[in-house]
Amino acid sequence: MPYTYEYPRPSVTVDVVIFTIADDDLKVLLIRRGAEPFKGKWALPGGFVNMDESLERAAARELKEEVGVSDVYLEQLFTFGEPKRDPRGRVISVCYFALVDATRQTIRAASDAADAEWHSVFKLPRLAFDHRQILDYAIWRLRNKIEWTTVGYELLPPKFTLSALQRVYEIILQKPVDKRNFRKRILAQGQITELNETRADGAHRPARLFAFKAK
Repeated sequence: MPYTYEYPRPSVTVDVVIFTIADDDLKVLLIRRGAEPFKGKWALPGGFVNMDESLERAAARELKEEVGVSDVYLEQLFTFGEPKRDPRGRVISVCYFALVDATRQTIRAASDAADAEWHSVFKLPRLAFDHRQILDYAIWRLRNKIEWTTVGYELLPPKFTLSALQRVYEIILQKPVDKRNFRKRILAQGQITELNETRADGAHRPARLFAFKAK
């Protein structure tokens, strides 16, 4: 073929960081690798990109095949390409991340994953490859993202209280959030709507319920 040059051809993979809020904690979905390299170690879901698929399709396929997760909005995170990041050879990884409600997903290990579990991002096992670096970057990105957008859509049920939404922010940021300023800022964004419904929370006065206007 004309204009074809003999350059080295690195492999391309996709890795996916899936966050959820569960047990009052920020958690990430990890798989236990069933094959070498790093057999038996925990890692992010992911795999090699096929020649006939886009990066987004590859990421969605790997999630479905390895952990049974589907129908999630994936946002491209970053590309990691240090020359020695993978002992199998020159591998470049395009990473994605997503937020999900764990109660709406049935996690199961499949494909080449020996196990799949939610892990607290603050109590992680040793991760394979450079996946700890990827995860640290994803957490930093998530914390910056919530400063200008509402991240609770995928983490909360369809109807929720402002206290529940505030708690999501506090868990992600790992610090208290001023109640008055938080509610003022969230309502000013115009992304949630007040419902004509309340929910009792223990001995406290019933709290007003809200819903997101759109994804």
